[in-house]
Amino acid sequence: MPHRPRLRPLATAFSTASAIALAIAGAALAAAPAQAAEPAVPKTIRMVVPFPPSGSNDVFARLVSEKLSKKLGVTAIVDNKPGAGGAIGAEFVARSAPDGATLLVTSSTLTANAAVQPKTSYDVNRSFAPVAMLASGPMVLAVSDKSPYKTVADLIAAAKKEKGAINYGSAGIGSINQMSSELLAGDAGIEFTHVPYKGISNALTDLIAGQVQFVIASFPSVATQVKGGKVRALGVTSPARSRFAPQWPSVAETVPNYSAELWWGVFAPAGTPQPLVDKLNAEIRDIIATPEMREIFSREGAEPSAMTAAQFAEHIRRDSARWKQVAKARNITAE
Repeated sequence: MPHRPRLRPLATAFSTASAIALAIAGAALAAAPAQAAEPAVPKTIRMVVPFPPSGSNDVFARLVSEKLSKKLGVTAIVDNKPGAGGAIGAEFVARSAPDGATLLVTSSTLTANAAVQPKTSYDVNRSFAPVAMLASGPMVLAVSDKSPYKTVADLIAAAKKEKGAINYGSAGIGSINQMSSELLAGDAGIEFTHVPYKGISNALTDLIAGQVQFVIASFPSVATQVKGGKVRALGVTSPARSRFAPQWPSVAETVPNYSAELWWGVFAPAGTPQPLVDKLNAEIRDIIATPEMREIFSREGAEPSAMTAAQFAEHIRRDSARWKQVAKARNITAE
């Protein structure tokens, strides 16, 4: 009788095939990169503002903290820690745990002031993880309404006639007002005399009184005085005219390539996990893109930012390097 091969039971054949398929699938999953879990945002977030209440940094921080609280179901609070041109609050955040629970909300002052303060305990590029730029916009070069200077060209021509004859006011040594004014002097090949004040409002008061010839100040502070007929805007510090006041020329129309824009941003301590930084960046970008926030930024003559955390970090590196170069070239130091 011929030998017949034994047939494997059907159920056994299917079981073996299933086992092989599962083994292959398991191996494929093991080989694939594991998908990272959504980073956990701290239940309580302290947003440190290194300036007194009521300024633009404080206003923006309170708006963002309120909306973060609602959006993420966390408690976000604002903690004002003014002093030393913003250095006290910045140092506090730099020394905080890198867990996203403590954030710094500040402005261009961070990079400008650091350029002339060599003894701060933090390094702008090493002590912080840039999270998100909130907005950016120009400042305005303004003179008294009684000033003989009608244009930026008039002001520069007067400065060229006599070295140091034209003076300007600022919020203090290392302030963004001083640094942008000295950048203008360097770009135009002229010299100004610096008159530092304790706050830009005092400088504007003396501008109106004719004690200083010009001030480079924030968009709303100048716009308010222009409406009151007390000062004249000669130009905005952005590369092109601002859509919020297109009648004002840009300084760059007279001094090519001049640019000194304000920015506001959020920072975490260095070492904060990048997935958490990126998560916070995405949430903040969603918040600042709303019509409500756009309207609020417009009052500062500013536009909301769409930068990623990496793009903001690169912006900070460039901004820091530029102000250090200005400080060195113009011999500006807080010491």
